[in-house]
Amino acid sequence: MKSSTISRRTFIGNSTTLAGALAFPFVASRNVLGANSRMNIAGIGVGGKGAVDIGYCENENVVALCDVDQRRADVSYKRFDQSKLFTDFRVLFDKMEKSIDAVTVSTPDHTHAHIALMAMDRGMHVYCQKPLTHTIEEARILTRAARKNKIVTQMGNQGHCQPDSRRLVELIRGGALGKVKEIHVWTDRPIWPQGIQRPAGSIKAPTSLDWDLWLGPAPDRPYHPAYVPFKWRGWWDFGTGSLGDMGCHNTDLAYFSLGLKNPIHVEAVASDFHKETAPRSAVIIYTFKNSEGENLPLTWYDGGRTPSPSLVGKNTLPKNGCIMIGTEDTLFVPMYWGAGSFLSGAKMSDFGSIPQSLPRFHGSDTNNDKAHHLEWIEACKGNGKALSNFDYSGPMTESLLLGNVALRLQEKVEWDAAGLKITNHPEANHLIRKQYRKGWELPKVGAIKSAAI
Repeated sequence: MKSSTISRRTFIGNSTTLAGALAFPFVASRNVLGANSRMNIAGIGVGGKGAVDIGYCENENVVALCDVDQRRADVSYKRFDQSKLFTDFRVLFDKMEKSIDAVTVSTPDHTHAHIALMAMDRGMHVYCQKPLTHTIEEARILTRAARKNKIVTQMGNQGHCQPDSRRLVELIRGGALGKVKEIHVWTDRPIWPQGIQRPAGSIKAPTSLDWDLWLGPAPDRPYHPAYVPFKWRGWWDFGTGSLGDMGCHNTDLAYFSLGLKNPIHVEAVASDFHKETAPRSAVIIYTFKNSEGENLPLTWYDGGRTPSPSLVGKNTLPKNGCIMIGTEDTLFVPMYWGAGSFLSGAKMSDFGSIPQSLPRFHGSDTNNDKAHHLEWIEACKGNGKALSNFDYSGPMTESLLLGNVALRLQEKVEWDAAGLKITNHPEANHLIRKQYRKGWELPKVGAIKSAAI
């Protein structure tokens, strides 16, 4: 294992490392937080999207940064140049446990659960990127751990905080669509390779990347640029494909407004099947029960597959969107989130009689990406509530990832959510969890006692 803290690096040319360790400033001990306190925050995974996530915490005390890829993390190292630096989040927690109030987790999917669970068990609040976890069982573990430790949490599906989306949730709950009968959601992903086999051969990892730590709990394999950066999303050992990457965004309006959780069964059709990667395209049909016990189908499309254009009337289907069909009207949202249109011609402004029931974070002048982080930060300080907390996003992630189980099984999946098991193909229950590399094991879901899901 490499040194617990890393020297700051100036990446010029071939990433030359400056000799010697730098002196770091004093970090205050953990606060008793109040509305006007500044939290001590650590960023784990601070390149790419992680740089954005920790960047939105700039008005707090960013006291530590952790990343296994020093070249990609350099933008955050320069921005927060008084922070302590680490390559291994476990060492960060061991050395700074008493100094950190909260963490952002913006690593690849396969390490979310390990980092978030370790942080929560140390009393740290957690902002974790979507999808919440790599497996269904991990989502259940994190949901229970957040409850047990009374942690403030937020998953990074930032449209959940978008003011027009929250207004649509209020309108749907208020009856603007009547009874919702079916839902269609689609994305243009993947925009990375899927439906491929493992590359042959072995390539030496860049000196700026700790490949063993990047693998973390995943099975050992040689480094290859087919995996990093960004392209890990399509590989089952690391990512969750198009569904995991975009499902928490594009389906959020339906889950949020209708309180969806625990589908009774899921079936999937894929363009191709590969053991190593998600398919190039897929259609996945979830069947939920509505409040009256009736079947409610939600159909997911990716890889260029879309619902019938006839479902949106004279509108044109965009690359991403959501259609919710009700007995009184149909809502079409032509993006991941935001304002939608009613096929009847009604406008969102026509529903003034439906009151506002959801909070808006400091008005609509704050972009929803930043507002989603700030909502979490304020909730950590006892001011309001983070609405994509793990009580919401954990069950959402469970049900979404069941679609990947159906894809990999290539069979209809009957689901017992309370028992956390597939009932019609019990031999496939290994797909709701995974084997971890030695030394990276997580506790069994039953070992974390909390209120039932």
